[in-house]
Amino acid sequence: MITLRKYLKQSATYKVFSHFLIEFANFLDTLGKIAQMGMHVFKSICKGEIRKKELLVQCDRFGVSSLPITLSIVGMTSIIVASQVAHEMVKQGGGNFVGLLMTMLIVREVGAIMSGFAITSMIGSSLASELATMRVTEQVDAIDVLNVDSVSYLFVPRVLSGAIMMPFVVILASVVGVILGAVTADMFGGLPYRAYFDSAWLGLYMKDLGVCLLKAMTFGATIALISCTCGYFASGGAKGVGLATNKAVVWSFIAIVILDMVFAVLFFF
Repeated sequence: MITLRKYLKQSATYKVFSHFLIEFANFLDTLGKIAQMGMHVFKSICKGEIRKKELLVQCDRFGVSSLPITLSIVGMTSIIVASQVAHEMVKQGGGNFVGLLMTMLIVREVGAIMSGFAITSMIGSSLASELATMRVTEQVDAIDVLNVDSVSYLFVPRVLSGAIMMPFVVILASVVGVILGAVTADMFGGLPYRAYFDSAWLGLYMKDLGVCLLKAMTFGATIALISCTCGYFASGGAKGVGLATNKAVVWSFIAIVILDMVFAVLFFF
């Protein structure tokens, strides 16, 4: 019996199953920590425990520093899509709908999702590594020793800045995307600007703008919360900082996709 058990533990099936159980346990643990920190942050905000100077610093970091990479990614995505859509639709006689299609695509999906991915890559990873470094160098413990709520002190300005600045970033990125779509449609499909923008307004409603802003606010807060949580619970020195940063980026990407699906089901079906 002992020999059989030892043989089973050495088998590939047992190792795969054990790895799956470990990863599933880590998933539940991380999910629980994110929910716990989210409730703590919400309570702190309701109590008015907000450091205004730090909030302004984080807003500048979240909104201004991320603009170059965000505008680049959203703009290039719009150019790629428009270069293929415009040429084909004009050839098939559907040129009058290019602006409508591009505007709906950018406002509803591309602007928010690509901005979320860009901000996760730049700001989310930075937040995670910053808090992870503070944790492994015992700076977080020092804050707790001073009888200061470290979660409120570190999380609230960052999460609030994400919720506040992300809508502005997404609006600006969407405007740039729509304009670059018009330029690309004219270059590759020969579609006049007037025809593009005339059709753009046909499929754009206030509901789309409202959902876009709500989605952006949710994405921003979620990215900041996940990144801060992964960094806050880091351990194991320099290696732990790297693992926390990696986990923050992966979890943020997954959260953005899931939340986007939820918004699509709730508001557009």
